[in-house]
Amino acid sequence: MRTTTTTSGAGAAVQSVPGLTGISHVGLTVRDVATSEAWYTDVLGLVRVFVEPHSAGEGHAVVMTRSGTALFLGLDHHPDADQHVFSERRTGLDHLALAAESRADLDRWAGHLDFRGIDHSPIVDVDEPSPHAQMTFRDPDGIPIEVFWMGGE
Repeated sequence: MRTTTTTSGAGAAVQSVPGLTGISHVGLTVRDVATSEAWYTDVLGLVRVFVEPHSAGEGHAVVMTRSGTALFLGLDHHPDADQHVFSERRTGLDHLALAAESRADLDRWAGHLDFRGIDHSPIVDVDEPSPHAQMTFRDPDGIPIEVFWMGGE
C-alpha cells in the first residue's frame, strides 16, 4: 500500500493519505441516455458493459468501456436533472480529457471526426513546458472532450 505524507504547517501533525491508483471511472449526467450511448459508441468506439440503477432508486447509469483499455464511462440518467446544455462555466466538470497513444493518433482522430461531421478544434501542438498536443470536440450535451497526447513519441 502506498501512502503520501502531508503536513499542514510548521509543527503540525503529519497525516498519511491512503494510496490511489488512478481514476476508476467517470460519470456524466446526460439529457438523453439513448442518444448519448449511440454517440459514444459511434464516435469513441465505446460499448455497453451494463446498466446500473442509482443507489437512491431514481435513475440509472449506462456504463460503457473501450475494449482493451481501462476507460470506463457512465452515462447517468437522473429523472429530475435539468435539460440545459452543458457549460464548463458552472461549478463541476470542466472537460473530459482522453489520452491518445501517439501524436499521429490525433491526426487520425481529426479525420475520424471529419468523416462523422463532428466539429472540432484544430490540433494544437505545444513545446513548453513539455511537448504535447490536443484537440477538442463536444458530445451531444455540449460536454467538451479533449483528445490529449503527452510527448514522448
